[in-house]
Amino acid sequence: MIRLFINGLAASAGGGLTYLRNAIPHLARRPDAETTVLLNPAIRREFGELPNISFVEIPESPGALRRFVREQTELPKLIRQSGAQLLISAGNFALWNSPVPQILLSRNSLYTSSDFLRDVRARGDFAIWADTLVKGWLARQSIRRADITIAPSAAFAQELTEWSGRKVLSLHHGFDQDVFTGGAAPLPSSVQSQLEQGKDALRLLFVSHYNYYRNFETLLRAVPILSSRLRGKKVKLLLTCQLKSGENPGTYRTESAAALANRLRQGADVVELGTIPYRSLHHLYRACHIYVTPAYAESFAHPLVEAMSSGLPVVASDLPVHREICGDAGIYFPRFSPAALADRVMQIQESPELAEELSRHGQRRARDFSWSEHVERLLVLAVELTRPESERN
Repeated sequence: MIRLFINGLAASAGGGLTYLRNAIPHLARRPDAETTVLLNPAIRREFGELPNISFVEIPESPGALRRFVREQTELPKLIRQSGAQLLISAGNFALWNSPVPQILLSRNSLYTSSDFLRDVRARGDFAIWADTLVKGWLARQSIRRADITIAPSAAFAQELTEWSGRKVLSLHHGFDQDVFTGGAAPLPSSVQSQLEQGKDALRLLFVSHYNYYRNFETLLRAVPILSSRLRGKKVKLLLTCQLKSGENPGTYRTESAAALANRLRQGADVVELGTIPYRSLHHLYRACHIYVTPAYAESFAHPLVEAMSSGLPVVASDLPVHREICGDAGIYFPRFSPAALADRVMQIQESPELAEELSRHGQRRARDFSWSEHVERLLVLAVELTRPESERN
């Protein structure tokens, strides 16, 4: 029996929340582990009561840096009180004076992305630029202070290793097909209506909140190129966000993307669906023809696995992470080229054989990702780390 403490305070949206929503139920099924999980109260309510899991709640501190300071001062006492033998820090930053061995989960690719820093400078968003540099320094120091650092892909692990000077291990995040498709909830009626209006169109899907590094502008600039090449057939780009200030996590300004979308909206080519509940998201994937992602920074990308499991061919920016996750289930384009993105979409649109081949490869590839296997390998690392040093491999 091993006793774990997971610091999940940083999880409020995106990949961090997806991780906890999946990993915690699998840990609850493990009779060989008892786990204490630290969460903010809003997230804690999602989990109810689970066997082998106890929760500690702390109200969320405004801002990542304030949360970091609070964690450094309050966590050691909570860990000792829980009787934990090992700490899993799930939010990119380590506890610098952990009373027990520590595994750090590092998944934020912005700290290593020169493209992101150039982008925010070009937009004049110097507050985000400075914030990223400070957090990047903390993240680099965290890798050096953790006993083991784990990245969700081998490509990102290599990037972190070169960036930090410390060996970083890779452990793919998982996927649970039954959980993903098990929700019986239908899509909201407003979404159903939009899909009905676009029933004769080529429907492209991009699942993401708005942020700079997902590179919405390249995708939006590809839409009129596609429209001109489809010879009368319409294109519908479906986004699971609203391009409005205050409607997305973080402080990213949406003006440039919104202006592009507004020009396209005259032809009803861009549809901002807003956030889709996870329990009905599989219906949206299956109502579309091609999944597209132009992101220029990434560490794993859960929607790629969701899209592959749903049988969608994938068109993705040519990043090592995207090639690692999708393999031959996707075709790739230079990340800042709208014309190349449109070319790849047209390749699939004009070749049903290619679309079928990509779909088949994707459904097979999606089965390679398993939350049960992820948790199993994580526990193996945890047990090894808690052994006396003289007994370790």
